[in-house]
Amino acid sequence: MILCSFPPAQNRPRRAAILDALARVVDADICILGAEVAAFEAEMAAHNGSAHCIGVNSGTDALVLALQALGVRPGDEVITVSHTALATVAAVTLTGAVPVLVEVDPLTRTICPKSAEAAVTAKTKAMVAVHLYGQPCAMDALLDLAKRKGIALVEDCAQAQGATYAGRRVGSMGDAGCFSFYPTKNLGAIGDGGAVTTNDSGVAERVRQLRQYGWDESRVSQRVGHNSRLDEMQAAILRLKLPDLDADNARRAAVSARYNAALAGLPGLTLPPVVAGTEAAHHLYVIETERRDALKAHLADRGVLAGIHYALPAHRNPGYATLVRLPPGGLPVTEALVGRILTLPIYPELSEAEIKVVVDGVRSFFGGTAA
Repeated sequence: MILCSFPPAQNRPRRAAILDALARVVDADICILGAEVAAFEAEMAAHNGSAHCIGVNSGTDALVLALQALGVRPGDEVITVSHTALATVAAVTLTGAVPVLVEVDPLTRTICPKSAEAAVTAKTKAMVAVHLYGQPCAMDALLDLAKRKGIALVEDCAQAQGATYAGRRVGSMGDAGCFSFYPTKNLGAIGDGGAVTTNDSGVAERVRQLRQYGWDESRVSQRVGHNSRLDEMQAAILRLKLPDLDADNARRAAVSARYNAALAGLPGLTLPPVVAGTEAAHHLYVIETERRDALKAHLADRGVLAGIHYALPAHRNPGYATLVRLPPGGLPVTEALVGRILTLPIYPELSEAEIKVVVDGVRSFFGGTAA
């Protein structure tokens, strides 16, 4: 079976190097927030073009801590999208704020700046821009909106590490960038992990305090905090993989280009956008068709396990339905999108033979010949 993602394909060739990295941790004197975390934070900040990087327990915690460090409090409103991994909305609720959900752009599938502006109220404290599937949001418009309205802009970069907008890395433009190192991500750990990037030293200091009970350097709590620290072992693994991120993303881009060339022009099939001025991270390759479920079954019969990211928008999850706020007219673009989307396998180690199986499966469904 060809899967949408397969982290062991990245870890197994690096097994010896990973074990060597873990041995450094075993032999070290400090087990928590030691040399590996400090080195990874410096290396990731440099790679991302950010002044600061703070390692935390997960991408969800990265969002929670970033929002709290930017002053989001219970009862505030935070604008974001419903078409995202549920973690985005979950993080907002964990701060006690109200997620105000807005539309996505039908082309890029990322937050629509006009819809976001229409949702701003006197209670709006922040906006979370999700670089979904690895495609950067319309950052110029969002930065302008945040500045005009006096609200914080947080970038959810969980699916987009290494992507660029107008030559700048995602996570280096807003007030804070939030990253996940879940194993399937472009930079994946072997377990959970996350990070917050920022160019604001005050935000960085508050996140450092929040990740460890609110402690200052004297271990005196200056604010109510959490226990959310990036593990030394995961940091050691991430340090090993970070130098390969750009090459891995280039391979993802090559797979995406192969799909684009082979699937272009098939009737009833919409391919992911190629947006001028951006360089996507190609975390997921998401197509659209009204015959999504039939295509998914057709591919499964041919050994391709396609995915759906995401079958339910956040506001349709029962656990969150009463916690979010929607526009008066609802979210028709989002509602239509979730019934059409299908994710094809994409990861750096995907072989040419596997790509051909995927391509031929899609083409045969739409009546095309093998590529």
